[in-house]
Amino acid sequence: MFGGPLQLWLLNHLSTLEIAAVVVGGLVIVAVAGGTLAHRRYPKLAEGEHNDMVGVLLGMFGAIYGIILAFVVVTLWTQMQDARSVVAAETTGLAQVVRDIRAFPPPEQRQLNTAVSGYVHRVVETQWPLMRAGKADYAATESRMDGIYTVLQSYEPATEREKAFYGQTVADLNGVVAQRRSRIAQSGQELPPLLQVLVYGGALLIIPFTFLYGNTSRRAQLFFVGSVAALIGFSLLLVLVLDRPFAGDLSVDPGPYRQGALAQFW
Repeated sequence: MFGGPLQLWLLNHLSTLEIAAVVVGGLVIVAVAGGTLAHRRYPKLAEGEHNDMVGVLLGMFGAIYGIILAFVVVTLWTQMQDARSVVAAETTGLAQVVRDIRAFPPPEQRQLNTAVSGYVHRVVETQWPLMRAGKADYAATESRMDGIYTVLQSYEPATEREKAFYGQTVADLNGVVAQRRSRIAQSGQELPPLLQVLVYGGALLIIPFTFLYGNTSRRAQLFFVGSVAALIGFSLLLVLVLDRPFAGDLSVDPGPYRQGALAQFW
């Protein structure tokens, strides 16, 4: 199976094009080799006497497998978009905090900016590599977030204007905490084992069936086997690269933590 450490290694050490070559190219080579060996071992397969049965089985399994793949790909794509939305919401909340604290006295403003800067750097430089490795480590940024709250809790707003912005800052920061938890939780998610078995095991079940489909033309038979393997390979490639939203070329990047009002910290 491609899940777990192997999947993360592929995503973090190979480009999407290289992974495509490994997955799609590997399946096509294995399928063509398997089809060739099967027809050499059983020459009568070329006569196509089992084509009706094989066609029915391929159609049935192909339809079920296609539905499963479509469900998995759509779900993973939705999760990827949700991860982008969570990062956008967290960085938007942090940017709002930075803007809100401009209404505070200079000493408190400097302390809060320093605390927010420390948190942002810890997310990008420490927590993000852990997330790419599939590790949902809450402790990596816990102390930095506590530092922001410590500064806020030690500040007593004096004017009505400061009180208004103080309340908004606390609300924005609470939202950041919620999004931070969602982001970290998503970094440790992966396709459930049962779905991994259905997705990857289904490919191992369907491809051998294509070996049994007879054709007097060896080229046509190998083209059929290779085409089915390539189609399944590209589908598995989508599952592989979308399964981990924070790993690989198509992953969610930490760019938003360096942009807008947060750019001043870099």
